[in-house]
Amino acid sequence: MKFLFDSDTWQEIYGSIRKNKVRTAITIIGVLWGIFLLVVLLGSARGLENSFNKLFGNFATNSVFVWTQSTDTPFKGFQEGRRFRLNMNDIEVLKSEYTKEIKLLAPRNQTNNLIVKDFKSGNFQVSGDYPVLDQIQKKQLLYGRFLNENDIMNTAKVAVISEDMYKQLFEIDEMPIGQYIKINSIGYQVIGVYKPSNTIDFDGDCAYIPFTTFKKVYNTANNVDWMMITANEGTDIEQMEADVLQTLKGLHKVHPDDERAFGSVNLGKEIGKVTGFLTGMQFLTWFVGIATLIAGVFAIGNILLITVKERTQEIGIRRALGATPKSVRQQIILESVFLTTIAGMIGIIFGASILALIDSFLGSGEDAVLINPTVDIPIIIIAFATLIVLGTLIGLIPAHMATVVRPIEALREE
Repeated sequence: MKFLFDSDTWQEIYGSIRKNKVRTAITIIGVLWGIFLLVVLLGSARGLENSFNKLFGNFATNSVFVWTQSTDTPFKGFQEGRRFRLNMNDIEVLKSEYTKEIKLLAPRNQTNNLIVKDFKSGNFQVSGDYPVLDQIQKKQLLYGRFLNENDIMNTAKVAVISEDMYKQLFEIDEMPIGQYIKINSIGYQVIGVYKPSNTIDFDGDCAYIPFTTFKKVYNTANNVDWMMITANEGTDIEQMEADVLQTLKGLHKVHPDDERAFGSVNLGKEIGKVTGFLTGMQFLTWFVGIATLIAGVFAIGNILLITVKERTQEIGIRRALGATPKSVRQQIILESVFLTTIAGMIGIIFGASILALIDSFLGSGEDAVLINPTVDIPIIIIAFATLIVLGTLIGLIPAHMATVVRPIEALREE
């Protein structure tokens, strides 16, 4: 390791670089570009992944939504085009038959109604729900609480409203909790105000009331407009969706091959497609970055080979004056490692700067495209260490070429 601290060694490296400024600059840019691309692409991929995660927020992503439409196949005496409704019996059957697969199941009923508070009013969606909805689609409460089991059991006339509804119906800074609003001319006590989600949201501005209260007020009997189902961890979400639909077809006398009778959205399946895309993009990022990095390192090797060729006489003189093959080899390898290290450091600094700019322009606000585009420090360290190793290995080739030439032949070279 003594040669590392030898001033003569570094003077020779400096002299070599100074005599070939353009060639050295091109060499450094090659390696710099490789690690720069790797850092920027990995950071951008992370930013896109963060944006995707923010989109779904606290929503249970392994969920399936099911509703009824109209049949497209005659079956058991029923004509094509028959319309029917889900009901609470369906909910109980699914809960009992799929205890291992289903984690949460929320039946829902919805309508639009005029909501009035004193002399202010607005037309909003009203949804009859169970407390389990808050576990599937978590609400960020500004005031009060969400629906609970006592509200369901007591058929309570209570409501949880959105922040926009609160602003439209109440005075500025007026405390909404405990106040009354009228929905369909019936008074409901406000028990909570929630902030609309910036992520995926199927309801928008909505007043949530107990499912049992909705059933009584709107006379829906046992009917259910649609249901949200969340699967347990490890459940095949696509198979569960298929099984649930077949069970519902049997309960409602629908042909097993009828594709129109039920509508469904498999959120887990759709998220899987996006996750697959992100995984593929990360793989492509690594491939492109590493390939560019290796190309840059090979460029260093080629440049050093040319340098060795040009310095054949100089190497011959050094050998004639007593320089050992080991010392010549060490200098060539050190020059390779030095150029690789400098290029790597500059590339990482430039890459981090670009990611900071991306975060400033694209990573803030509700419509952020790339949120917190960063690269983990261990990944940077591994990439940098790999770069140094490659620089060392590639330096072995010109180093070997420099030592195989006999001194007398080197001195004759013109």
